[in-house]
Amino acid sequence: MDSKELYTALLGLKTPWTVERVEMDMARHEVVVHVEHPSGSRFACPRCERELAVFDHAEVRRWRHLDSCQFLTYLVARPVRVNCPDHGRLQATLPWAEAGSRFTTMFEALAIDMLKAANVKRAAEMLRLTWDEAWGVMDRAVWRGRSAKGRSVPAKIGVDEKAIAKGHRYMTLVSDLETGCVEYVGEDRTEESLAAYFAAFTPEQLAGIEAISMDMWPAYISAARAAVPQAENKIVFDRFHIMQNVLRALDLVRRREHRDLRADGDGRLLNTKYFWLRSEEKLTDEAIERFGDLRESTLKTARAWAMKEQLRDLWEFARRSTAERFFKRWYFWATHSRLAPMIEVAQTVKRHLHNVLTYYAHPITNAVAEGLNSKIAGIQKRACGFRNRDHFKIAIYFHCGGLDLYPSR
Repeated sequence: MDSKELYTALLGLKTPWTVERVEMDMARHEVVVHVEHPSGSRFACPRCERELAVFDHAEVRRWRHLDSCQFLTYLVARPVRVNCPDHGRLQATLPWAEAGSRFTTMFEALAIDMLKAANVKRAAEMLRLTWDEAWGVMDRAVWRGRSAKGRSVPAKIGVDEKAIAKGHRYMTLVSDLETGCVEYVGEDRTEESLAAYFAAFTPEQLAGIEAISMDMWPAYISAARAAVPQAENKIVFDRFHIMQNVLRALDLVRRREHRDLRADGDGRLLNTKYFWLRSEEKLTDEAIERFGDLRESTLKTARAWAMKEQLRDLWEFARRSTAERFFKRWYFWATHSRLAPMIEVAQTVKRHLHNVLTYYAHPITNAVAEGLNSKIAGIQKRACGFRNRDHFKIAIYFHCGGLDLYPSR
């Protein structure tokens, strides 16, 4: 097999394209494969597939291909244009590369695998690309995947915020709770941030949303109620966010009481923060032994901890009506505890109780969104942060979007 036949097979060329010659530059460690077609060849219109004669050729172009024995390999050709009676003058589809790409589809597939496994800088070094070229591959892969995915709204979505930098800089994330993929990344965490996601769909599509899990952030609540039909009965306030609020209230009680006890020389609450914040079943035997006397004491923190532990049962009943009766008893206990942080959080939950208990109609949580948040934090760490928000969005869609990133051929 000579070099022409070899590269015809390696490139997967099909009639009428053939390898005309192969040039090797030893000084530059490059192989250049020149590809042509015989005179009189016909090509399909990229829109209607009608076979047409060659109208003209574009300028000579060059595409990076997979390396040949550690030599950089390039394919060189003049793209063909056809003149379709219905669609006008268009460039015929190239069998080795997508329109507008500077790389063959085989090379792009390898680059995508590398970018999945390493950060952009390291992947670019291994592929012998510039940083901008590597980002271009990632950007094009995301555009390709999102275009192929089309516009459809998931039945169950999670809405969450993601801190992207110091100084209260946030992004809004919308995820598909059934597939565990990021559907949308919006600027900031305002009402407009989420409204922009809903604006991409028709009223009929939005009516297909069955449930929305979110925290009690007013901007997200307003955006969902304004856009989604019957949102009042579809919004489910995430149980984990609610319990985070309770944990913060508990810790505030502990810190205040610890300060008062230390002033009297009592160090019982010293180094006990995580005893109170962890759920009982996650404590070690040693922690339980030390913690036992404290939780049975008359400390304010012990009472706040008991309230926290009991509220966890709010989502464990068989019927909503039973949960409502349970909450009434818990609310009375919390609001008569004379513990200001617990009273405040109890009142907050009561104001939003309807959409806390929609959990019984739609038993969903934002656990998927929180998992994605952790994965995104890993992406940030691996990249040592992102100065460019657009690059950050591309990285999120690339790694967490559940997209088909690869070229079609």
